[in-house]
Amino acid sequence: YDDFYGIFKAMEGQPVIIRLLDPPLHEFMPDHEQLLRQVVGLRLMGNRPNELARTENLLAAVEGLREFNPMLGLRGVRLGITRPAITAMQVRALFEAACQLKLEGVDVHPEVMIAVTNHANEVKLVRELIIQIADDVMGKMKVKVEYKVGTMIELPRAAITAHKMAEHSEFFSFGTNDMTQTTCGISRDDAEGKFLLNYVEQGILPENPFQVIDEDGVGYLIQLAVERGRKQRPELEVGICGEHGGEPKSIDFCHRANLNYVSCSPFRVPVARLAAAHAALKDKGQSSKEDL
Repeated sequence: YDDFYGIFKAMEGQPVIIRLLDPPLHEFMPDHEQLLRQVVGLRLMGNRPNELARTENLLAAVEGLREFNPMLGLRGVRLGITRPAITAMQVRALFEAACQLKLEGVDVHPEVMIAVTNHANEVKLVRELIIQIADDVMGKMKVKVEYKVGTMIELPRAAITAHKMAEHSEFFSFGTNDMTQTTCGISRDDAEGKFLLNYVEQGILPENPFQVIDEDGVGYLIQLAVERGRKQRPELEVGICGEHGGEPKSIDFCHRANLNYVSCSPFRVPVARLAAAHAALKDKGQSSKEDL
């Protein structure tokens, strides 16, 4: 609640996109190897049975959440559906903060974003939960807050079926980091230190796709999703989030793909604004030449 309150207040009058929980649960748990060492040490000492029992229980919980491929495992919307209390807690906190600020006279515009969606039914189900909680909070606090519900598009299937995703989404945000991984079948954490840079040096790839959007692959899916999404919902807002949002060539592509905005790290904002201006001027200059 306090975090949402502070963010909404600082961004008074501006839309604020809140992404629902994205990482898998194990990332919030203690390190497995460290716990294992603690358990072994406590067993060897044999004189702290209560602490041993607590540590063993925690280790069992951590092991139960471990996954072979957590990036494609129980995370994002899947976690929110299988453990709806987690989604409900986050949604309730953000709407309580938004409603409180509205009562204080602060202009708030929350936009709730569902992460790692793969099927329109996932979006539909979580959207219904969001609306239910929002209505409950606003009813109890006797205030009305306008808000939007959207989804991240970061898996190829979501992009291909964007017309169905748009039935339940008022905005899309392309998670280009994950989309690059799932489209190219490349793990960024593993590839950049082992073969990806070598591929660029040998000319196999023109550029690192995690630095500059791969227009032929990832870019094609983005354009397809924009086209299909807006055919279903013409007023659909579309943007990207990730490090691509601060890279000039990628921003130029986003302009040509008719995206509404880019999102990037704070230190990249000046570069992003300048690149967006260059893309708009270049497009305007091209249009002027065609008119002549």
